[in-house]
Amino acid sequence: FNIFSGSRLFLCFISIISSILLTYLIFISDNKLVNKHALSFILAGTIGNGIDRIFNGYVIDFIKIKLIDFPVFNVADISINIGVLILIISYFRYKA
Repeated sequence: FNIFSGSRLFLCFISIISSILLTYLIFISDNKLVNKHALSFILAGTIGNGIDRIFNGYVIDFIKIKLIDFPVFNVADISINIGVLILIISYFRYKA
């Protein structure tokens, strides 16, 4: 959603570090399957936005909702939000 849009180097670094961390959480840590799916959505969005930022210097946002005043976003942002939503639902559904 164009947060920190002027900080290319910082955001590239964050994207790489978070991709490594998410890969670790998906493949190595002992998470529930639903959490692994959620983290996979977040990883896909992180990689998508990271590739845009590394090669273009910015993320290309192209989906605009005209019915409400909402920021312009892209498919990677949707993927990240779906993953976070799944994690939140999983937390409340399976908490002990």
